[in-house]
Amino acid sequence: MMSNLSGAGKVVGVTGASGYIASWIVKFLLQRGYTVKASVRDPSQYRPLSPSLSYDSRKTAHLTSLDGAKERLQLYKANLLEEGSFESCLEGCEGVFHTASPFYHDIKDPQAELLDPALKGTLNVLNTVAKLPSIKRVVLTSSMAAVVCNGKPKTPDVVVDETWFSDPNICKESQLWYVLSKTLAEDAAWKFVNEKRIDMVTINPAMVIGPLLQPTLNTSAAAILNLINGAQAYNNLSFGWVNVKDVANAHIQAYEIPSANGRYCLVERVVHYAELVKILSELYPGLQLPDKCADDKPLVPIFHVSKEKAKSLGIEYIPLETSLKETVESLKEKKFVNF
Repeated sequence: MMSNLSGAGKVVGVTGASGYIASWIVKFLLQRGYTVKASVRDPSQYRPLSPSLSYDSRKTAHLTSLDGAKERLQLYKANLLEEGSFESCLEGCEGVFHTASPFYHDIKDPQAELLDPALKGTLNVLNTVAKLPSIKRVVLTSSMAAVVCNGKPKTPDVVVDETWFSDPNICKESQLWYVLSKTLAEDAAWKFVNEKRIDMVTINPAMVIGPLLQPTLNTSAAAILNLINGAQAYNNLSFGWVNVKDVANAHIQAYEIPSANGRYCLVERVVHYAELVKILSELYPGLQLPDKCADDKPLVPIFHVSKEKAKSLGIEYIPLETSLKETVESLKEKKFVNF
């Protein structure tokens, strides 16, 4: 898929490299011949989704074992909240992929666990970028969370596009802390880069699924695991979904294509959880899946997301059915589920 060696002799930085999307970005960059300087979190900041996992080399083994890693992958320790901690990682880079930002739901302290790392971490990385003249472009991993939460109706006749921005006040009122963290971080990033004249592109994916490279369970794959692992009911929610390989590919295209600019919404399809269950039951006929909705309210409607701008990056989306199958097979292979 990514066989041309367009990155030969070039050095780029990836923050939060052991994460779900970032691991695929690193894999594709190495395939393209880039030298990758990658930051991973400080072990004391690491919060495994499973308490049985301690921080050790297993967190990075999936990166160090990638093709080309031995020759062209360098790992650095950096902490989002520590000023200047990204300097050694980003020094000498021509481009930076800033993907590091926490994503989980069971939070006790939204400010410390989500908002500070997303917002301060992004500005910390961009501050470093501003000091390094070698860096020509930053690709920021944002989210559809920073796009759709603005109080506008979302119904089947609505097409969301890159001109939509989430409203922080609405996120706060609804206590959507992850959504707020991505909204504030992207907003602050645009203000900063416009002021400092840094060339930045943002990638705004919906729920990202597909194969896992990393050994830990990420939040979006956990949503699928929950459905196939004995959930009694499914959520009354409609979400956009997209394959992790398309998302990683889009990051690299956004870096390599000179005319790439602004934001890119990445959504293959918006479906209700009821539809996800239906697709899963067709893919895995014997599987015990939830057969009722978690509440009695009318089903939350779907909406549409424009694919026009993503097309200009050459993205041809992997269909949701394929993404779901890849996710389930990957969860089986990594022993998160057994059937």
